[in-house]
Amino acid sequence: MENVGTSIGTTEYNPAWGSYASLKNENESLKLANEELTAKVAWYEEQFRLKAAQKYGASSEKTPGEEQVSFFNEAEKENRPSFAEPDIEEIAFKRKRARKPTGERFADLPVETIEYELEGEGLECGECGGPVVKMSKEIRRELVVVPATVKLVEHIQNIYTCPNCRDHGIKGNIKVARAPEPVIPHSFVSPSLLAYITDRKYSQALPLYRQEQQWKYSGLELSRQNMANWVIKGSEHLNLLYSRLKDFLLKENYVHADESVMQVLAEPGRKATSNSYMWLYCSGEHGPPIYLYEYKPSRSGNHPKEFLKGFTGILQTDGYEGYSKVEGVKQMGCLSHFRRYFTDALKALPKDADASRSLAYMGMRYCNKLFRLERSFKGMPPEERRLERLEKSKPVLKEFHEWLTASEQKALPKSALGKAIKYCLNQWGRLNVFLLDGNVEISNNRAERSLKSFIIGRKNYLFAKTPAGAGASAICYSIIETAKANGLSPFHYLTYLFEQIPNLPIGGPDAIDKLLPWSNELPQSCRITSGQ
Repeated sequence: MENVGTSIGTTEYNPAWGSYASLKNENESLKLANEELTAKVAWYEEQFRLKAAQKYGASSEKTPGEEQVSFFNEAEKENRPSFAEPDIEEIAFKRKRARKPTGERFADLPVETIEYELEGEGLECGECGGPVVKMSKEIRRELVVVPATVKLVEHIQNIYTCPNCRDHGIKGNIKVARAPEPVIPHSFVSPSLLAYITDRKYSQALPLYRQEQQWKYSGLELSRQNMANWVIKGSEHLNLLYSRLKDFLLKENYVHADESVMQVLAEPGRKATSNSYMWLYCSGEHGPPIYLYEYKPSRSGNHPKEFLKGFTGILQTDGYEGYSKVEGVKQMGCLSHFRRYFTDALKALPKDADASRSLAYMGMRYCNKLFRLERSFKGMPPEERRLERLEKSKPVLKEFHEWLTASEQKALPKSALGKAIKYCLNQWGRLNVFLLDGNVEISNNRAERSLKSFIIGRKNYLFAKTPAGAGASAICYSIIETAKANGLSPFHYLTYLFEQIPNLPIGGPDAIDKLLPWSNELPQSCRITSGQ
């Protein structure tokens, strides 16, 4: 048979297949397509692992040791056969030394004493029949809970007239004994009741419909509609304090900001499923503790721009670009977000991958090293901390940036690692700002922690019905979280505010300043003690 093919390598070439060049091009195209499909499959697998880790794995980003890269609490990981076990005497001594005496722990609590005596025949000796006398006492202490009690208070204003003027036909000479103004006119709600409802909703995350049920168990019919109206009207009083707190916040040199999604059902011109946002602005470690929430219907950068108008210091945020609209500020980034991207990249690794040899682990190590240095600077005066950062943190930052630049070409752009490296490089200019001022923190965790109270509450009540309700929530969260940060009991502080604000004289801010959470003129009852 005639040979119609030409040998190409080990394969017989058939002219019907086309030219050698076209086959080569087709082969290259198939290789490229295969590589692209392989990359897509790897990306989808990575996303699947990351979503599974986010849904079922631990949410904490803490990595206490350099060797810890596992995200599961496996007993064998912490097994140390050579680790010496402490003696029972050592444990008992440490526990005894750390424990407060019972009397000291309960010193501020009111005490009710119930004394038990022998009576009648019990006072006679069972052996000889003679009388017995007290020898000593055996005291047992119990903490007793008294549920919320409700009473009705009648405010009676006596009205006086002058009989002499009346007898002489002089009218209008009438005097009325002064009573404090009510927190809500023409309502039976008292300052303490309004404070109790507000505190339970915003400090203890107890929605009004659950409070309505609990009031029924106490024999009272307080509808959630009434309570909602009271909270909104109460927030109008608190808004005076909120505005004054904002004046102080804008004078700070350093402010944190963050935002979280919320849902408002009856927002004009928007679907009930649309996302609205609760924004948070708070002072730094060295300023008076101020935490201010603001509800807005969108995530537009115009909202922080408007709220922070007049602020000219350092603004610390995450990487959301909307904050770049704030004028006249220097922006500081967040190292926690740097580390979070590398943590996600670690979670996205295949199950059999050696995490400790991955680039994601190397990136996380740089972040952890900077955090360890920050912990060693804790408690230092701002200027001393700034100098320590320049000496110790700046070289680590330089090495970290060189590593990011070199690693950028090694990671697929759309992979979790590629996104982590890209985020860090894009935010690098903002992260370096902490070298300039010792007051600035290396992460925005202070703001993120503050938002947790709102997020926990949101999980319980899910949504706000109206913009007015969302705005009232922002004000109430602001006053309560600021009170907590200043060592105040939210319930007692709110009660005091609802008593005082309706009766304030009209004038400048002096009267409001006496009610600020750090004011020395607040009564001791507002401060947290072991008895509250």
